[in-house]
Amino acid sequence: SYTKISAGSFHTCAVTSSGGVKCWGDNRLGQLGNGTLTSSTTPVQVSGLTSGVQAIWAGRDHTCAMTTTGAIKCWGNNLNGQLGDGTKINRSTPVQVVGLTSGAKAITAGGAFSCAVTPRSAVKCWGLRYAVTPKVVSGAGGAVQLTAGENHACTLTSARAAKCWGSNTSGQVGDGTTTTRMSAVQVKGMASGVSAVW
Repeated sequence: SYTKISAGSFHTCAVTSSGGVKCWGDNRLGQLGNGTLTSSTTPVQVSGLTSGVQAIWAGRDHTCAMTTTGAIKCWGNNLNGQLGDGTKINRSTPVQVVGLTSGAKAITAGGAFSCAVTPRSAVKCWGLRYAVTPKVVSGAGGAVQLTAGENHACTLTSARAAKCWGSNTSGQVGDGTTTTRMSAVQVKGMASGVSAVW
């Protein structure tokens, strides 16, 4: 059985009840994580992740997992550095995200970037518009949850506020403007009382 599931653009990944990860769908960029580039219409085992995973998030064509010890591992498309291993080389098996080897509290994956909540409740992102290794997002401290769209992301803070950043061409950051924000800004009307972001 499965406990969590996440869908990318053309692939899906899930955490099994034993803490393993299985993925299925398109695999042309290694996003199924099984060491091949062969797509699959049924779930395949992600290499090296047979247990100990607590969360999964599929981006457009990459995937990140968080282990029970808070390590972040990613695989698939890495053209923009969204795997966080310091390269732009696609990976068909999971690689360790630089500097996030334990204690992470949450993960998310956008179109071509990824983010995590660090042990000290900061948010770090990597990939498109960031770097090939995780960098702190200013204004996003006190984070407890994360979610991402194609080109923007949002966090829930310990004060139950919602803050967002990234591309804002359609006003998706929620600050009343259409100005791109690389620092987290307060979503109007959501400074408190927010129970979750997804």
